[in-house]
Amino acid sequence: RQPEGPGSDGTVCSPAVFNLSGSGDDSLDGLTSHAPRCPLTPSLSPPKRTTSQSKTEPPLLRTNKRTIYTAGRPPWYNVTGTTFKEAFVIGLCGGSASGKTTVANKIIEALDVPWVVLLSMDSFYKVLNPEEEELAAKNEYNFDHPDAFDFELLVNVLRKLKKGKSVKVPVYDFTSHCRRKEWKTVYGANVVIFEGILAFANKELLKLLDMKVFVDTDSDIRLIRRLKRDISQRGRNISGIIKQYNKFVKPAFEQYIEPTVQSADIVVPRGGENFVALDLIVQHVHSQLEKREITVRSALASAHQGQPLPETLSVMESTPQVRGMHTIIRNKETNRDEFIFYSKRLMRLLIEHALSFLPLKVCVCVCTPQGGVYNGKRLSGKRITGVSILRAGETMEQALMAVCKDIRLGKILIQTNHNTGEPELHYLRLPKDISEDYVILMDSTVSTGAAALMAIRVLLDHDVAEDKIFLLSLLMAEMGVHSVAYAFPRVRIITTAVDKEVNDQFHIIPGIDAGIDVVHNNPDSSTQHVNDARNTCVAST
Repeated sequence: RQPEGPGSDGTVCSPAVFNLSGSGDDSLDGLTSHAPRCPLTPSLSPPKRTTSQSKTEPPLLRTNKRTIYTAGRPPWYNVTGTTFKEAFVIGLCGGSASGKTTVANKIIEALDVPWVVLLSMDSFYKVLNPEEEELAAKNEYNFDHPDAFDFELLVNVLRKLKKGKSVKVPVYDFTSHCRRKEWKTVYGANVVIFEGILAFANKELLKLLDMKVFVDTDSDIRLIRRLKRDISQRGRNISGIIKQYNKFVKPAFEQYIEPTVQSADIVVPRGGENFVALDLIVQHVHSQLEKREITVRSALASAHQGQPLPETLSVMESTPQVRGMHTIIRNKETNRDEFIFYSKRLMRLLIEHALSFLPLKVCVCVCTPQGGVYNGKRLSGKRITGVSILRAGETMEQALMAVCKDIRLGKILIQTNHNTGEPELHYLRLPKDISEDYVILMDSTVSTGAAALMAIRVLLDHDVAEDKIFLLSLLMAEMGVHSVAYAFPRVRIITTAVDKEVNDQFHIIPGIDAGIDVVHNNPDSSTQHVNDARNTCVAST
């Protein structure tokens, strides 16, 4: 048969797919203990949330009444920069066309959680050899057998998602029975929902599931759904569907799927129509997530008091020239044009200073036009990539591009939730293979260091080496310097000045003119980036 696909129960359900991903193709409102529990009813209007998943789907969660956009992912690490709590993983198992995808979407709609990953077992079918492809073309290959799935890859992917890391998930082409060249990159989340016909068939896989739900639907209903789906969507005839069902689907269910109901914590009869069971699942997930709530900014504000500045900090020499430019950009009376001119000039000096810390190696001797030999040096590494923390960090991109030819750029949008005071990850777009690069991470100012910590954690989750990250900022507060250095002691911190204090609103004192947001030629560009990401799912890293 054709492998089971999304919505195989015949219903029209499109899970949210805002892929905040890690490298290449398609890449998060705070989770609080007082988040209201929404009773699950057929007419439920869900709150805002973001879902990432492994299948190619529309970029938004569309329900009968509304379209849901991203709200932002709260911190998933503590003040030491390490992952604080693992994601809560829900496993959904059941026969073909039992309604697993519908149940997954019902849970997503009712959870009131800002960010969820939906992972389908269909993505992990093994690539068929020529003989198996011939059998599949004649409907003679058993896609319901455990041997049809790559459990080793599946376990590795789910284990990384549980730790909050980004992972690459294969995209399976059901027509050619092979994996596409481009894999989807999916980021970890607060909740991971994993669904598949053999979700409980592997012991290592079971260990990763915090909640195991078996979707139990009458076999006649499942057969009717398969008939409707295969006739309308795949152009198959009734006799072929029945033959395949009797030869592979039904025996596989009885031998491999139905016995795994004993591993389930909850059995949901009637699938997505059982609102009582789904509401109990949602309530339990809420109770577990409340225990995993993380706060970062408030903890940073009270930490590292009175300590000497770290050795990883490099402050540009306060020459009369630098001091003069600081005088201009710190003056609240400075007009817009002068602020832009002198801040850009200072940014370029900062970039030049930062590049001097990159490791160089002796390269092959070169011949000069006069016939002499010069022993030069080159970057000891593959390349440099610039990543700006939107929006203010984007103002430093022009200076970086002016001194680094053909440099690749990435963007991370982090904003503060005004209700919780916590930073939230809304959007990211990172170049491919960034793990091999030296990364210049740019933000105009660093006060508590909360946004910088989140951005560095994102880079580390995408396998960038800590000692290859250079955090650049025009101005930093001592609190922010200590926060970053304590959590990530191998990250190089480079700035033009360090101020002593922050006020109650976490603004640096004495600080800098608020006009830093207008340095960029288009001050609304970051907002446009977010809208583009929401509407076209370009948040690909």
